Amino acid sequence: MPEMGPVAEFDFIIVGAGSAGCLLANRLSANPDHRVLLIEAGGKDDWFWIKVPVGYLFTIANPRTDWGFTTEADPGLAGRSILYARGRVIGGCSSINAMIHMRGQASDYELWAQATGDERWLWGGPDGPGQTLKIYKELEDYFGGADDWHGADGEIRVERPRVRWKILDAWQAAAAQSGIAPIEEFNRGDNSGSAYFHVNQRRGRRWSMADAFLHPVTHRANLTVYAKTQALRLLIDDQVHDGQRRGAWTTAQHRVTGVRLLKDGRTVDVRARREVILSAGAIGSPHLMQVSGLGPAGLLRRHQVPIAVDLPGVGENLQDHLQLRMVYRVRGARTVNTLYRNWITRAGMGIQYLLLRSGPLTMPPSTLGAFARSDPALASPDLEWHVQPLSLPKFGDPLHPFGAITPSVCNLRPTSRGHVRLAAADPLTDPKILCNYLSTDADRDVAVRGLRMTRKIMAAPALARYCPEELLPGSKLVTDDDLQTAARELGTTIFHPVGTCAMGAFDTRGLPRSAATVVDTDCRVFRVAGLRVVDASAMPAITSGNTNAPVMLIAERAARAILE
Repeated sequence: MPEMGPVAEFDFIIVGAGSAGCLLANRLSANPDHRVLLIEAGGKDDWFWIKVPVGYLFTIANPRTDWGFTTEADPGLAGRSILYARGRVIGGCSSINAMIHMRGQASDYELWAQATGDERWLWGGPDGPGQTLKIYKELEDYFGGADDWHGADGEIRVERPRVRWKILDAWQAAAAQSGIAPIEEFNRGDNSGSAYFHVNQRRGRRWSMADAFLHPVTHRANLTVYAKTQALRLLIDDQVHDGQRRGAWTTAQHRVTGVRLLKDGRTVDVRARREVILSAGAIGSPHLMQVSGLGPAGLLRRHQVPIAVDLPGVGENLQDHLQLRMVYRVRGARTVNTLYRNWITRAGMGIQYLLLRSGPLTMPPSTLGAFARSDPALASPDLEWHVQPLSLPKFGDPLHPFGAITPSVCNLRPTSRGHVRLAAADPLTDPKILCNYLSTDADRDVAVRGLRMTRKIMAAPALARYCPEELLPGSKLVTDDDLQTAARELGTTIFHPVGTCAMGAFDTRGLPRSAATVVDTDCRVFRVAGLRVVDASAMPAITSGNTNAPVMLIAERAARAILE
């Protein structure tokens, strides 16, 4: 056991300086009477490749910035284990993610309202009860200024992409010929159509949530940031005093009073006078709870972890978007592949970025998107395409030595559910992550329809001049069984894990209506005083698209609830 250091006290302790943690640190430290501690296992976000948008190629799977998790062998992926990147750096995943600003759709928030019994989660509008659109507008600094859909006074910078590709314009035209019309932008409640993604960048540089919320306030004397500091376990009192019971939390059995940390080679306890807030993400937050004795009793017993509170939902309900990467060789088109294979054009890209902050180095991983219904009877789109003007065998491999594009399609509303479970009582042992992709008939059917719809787009007249040739999964695969097999062999995460400490509704006695519920609509943990989970873990259902913006919605709502 490392040497024990002195105990420090704060009002609020936030575990995880990712997207949610940065916002919470900003909001809670705005009151100078609050002493706030923000804890991050990773280091500073001052590395060159974090700020250059295309730098995600160097930050993902790099231990400097990524936890480098891998999943358990997944039957739905033909027994494969895959990389499961999670940010381990100030800014968290917003320092290594795709930078795509995607709110989801109004239908997503109807599911949240139903799950929590809280109509404030509804999308809202001029006459509706929902607050979601209003809060998104308040958080935004939109390049086009404030209008009915956007705000301009917030911290989250949203810009249009700084590079276009003729091959992607042709793909968009082909999508239109296949029934997916071009639209001005996503993020207006129903994303049906195709458009270039808006991105979290400022003048061609990544704009992480640390840039938005944390760096502008690190001068505050009441805000302390511990980087390169690992949270080991929560400190839990056996008794909850009557004065600490509030509202539905009259059923609280224990109170979280602080966190045990590993800092500079020493074990350090830090105490929270008011609350501990977990913002360690959909993998980190449930894992920390489990090693602290908050989780499914049977799981904790198997690993000899003393049970503080039996919470069956902790680590369960894992949801993620599975992307199916189809690769098409194209001819006569400018792509990243064709530019990168020539050192002169590579040098030109670098000069263009340094001088103008434009060109391919400003690219997010995917530039063009599209949304459609796999079944016309659906009320809103359940398929999304991320279209890249490049191709490679798999992430981390070199680009193909020929021109190609990668239209990836994903099921936005998967019915498959996985889990995150501790592998040992030792908090430094990585948890076991099993996604259970394609474990339901519904998900397998949607995968087949998504692959067929992609083929339809690629065969449309607008792309004929580029002579697209299907390399993956291969045109010889034609039956539903063939395509299901291809989905298992090609599918991989798009890095959107959510739901492992899900919000739910409570009855008049303060009891959850579902055993899967871990937190209430204000992110307070059931039966545990002084603890919240504020990150993607809290989502009861995955949103339609990239998940960073919805995490900021949750964090803003939680911050307001705490301050109230």
